[in-house]
Amino acid sequence: MCLVIPGQVVEMTDPEAYLARVDVNGTACSISLRLLAGSGLDLGDWVLVHAGFALARIDEREASATLDAVRQMGRAYTDELDAFRCPRGG
Repeated sequence: MCLVIPGQVVEMTDPEAYLARVDVNGTACSISLRLLAGSGLDLGDWVLVHAGFALARIDEREASATLDAVRQMGRAYTDELDAFRCPRGG
């Protein structure tokens, strides 16, 4: 199962290539912001992440509610977090 999961932008690793690191419940990984180019994303902003891409910008309240909902999924949530983890250096 692949979920769309909220992540908070913690670092702009390569702005010209639209790459950033996001934190999802303590797990950080590089993603592409290309689909949201020109939207003015900044550090601390929340995005919905799927398959290595930020799909939409959301506010903190929506991120919190979504994380609460997916946590209630139990094993599917923990499996998704495991799949989200990047290899070393990712």
